Amino acid sequence: MLLAIDVGNTHTVFGVWNGSAWSHTWRRTTSVETTEDELGAWLFAMFQLANLPFQIEGAISGSVVPGVNESLARLCERHLGTPLTFLRTGAEVGLPVTYDPPHAVGADRIANAVGALARFAPPIIVVDFGTATTFDTIDGTGTYVGGSILPGLQVSAQALFGRTAKLPMVEFRAPETAIGRNTVAALQSGIMLGYAGAVDRLAHEIQGELGGSATIVSTGGLGHIFVELCPLIRHHLPDLTLEGLRIAYGRLNA
Repeated sequence: MLLAIDVGNTHTVFGVWNGSAWSHTWRRTTSVETTEDELGAWLFAMFQLANLPFQIEGAISGSVVPGVNESLARLCERHLGTPLTFLRTGAEVGLPVTYDPPHAVGADRIANAVGALARFAPPIIVVDFGTATTFDTIDGTGTYVGGSILPGLQVSAQALFGRTAKLPMVEFRAPETAIGRNTVAALQSGIMLGYAGAVDRLAHEIQGELGGSATIVSTGGLGHIFVELCPLIRHHLPDLTLEGLRIAYGRLNA
């Protein structure tokens, strides 16, 4: 079994690949204060709940939070008996990158591109809904050329709620109508439909710069909502980043 660890600014996703599918995935809050032993106890419990033996054959991480990397590496070495491989650049896994500078592209974005290219012919736009919503752009030659970074939906909504005394927190779901007949419905209209409009506009502009056609896919925690709200998004792949990490592991250990 392979353990893939996708470390984001807000959440870390752990996925177990059993050789043919992602048999189990778990999400926990990213914290630089968590030790390898605390992670080990938590992960052991997750394996037990899933009726999995607490052993793996390899491990890979794509991390955008350097402060957690040492604890993750010690977790794998001390509790799982295997070294942790880190995905760091596109060059090491055969992905051409023309972003300036190339090493500034986050490991999660590299993994998204690798996973998407294994599934679709380029050009491709990957919209990853996380702490920030990122647009990863792969041109027709299969080169990672850049993209766009939009403040994430939760970050944007929390900024609004934190600065307004009377506006309540609302569930992130699509409203029935654009005209909200009460405060909750009005907030859901503005937040959800407004954000979907921003995503579609950026995707449209990027698609035009790629020549007018590209496969547009979503991933990330809230991606499943926006595949219904954004007409340009054709596919939602919740495990795309993990899939990219899995492919990267094979290339890094070939």
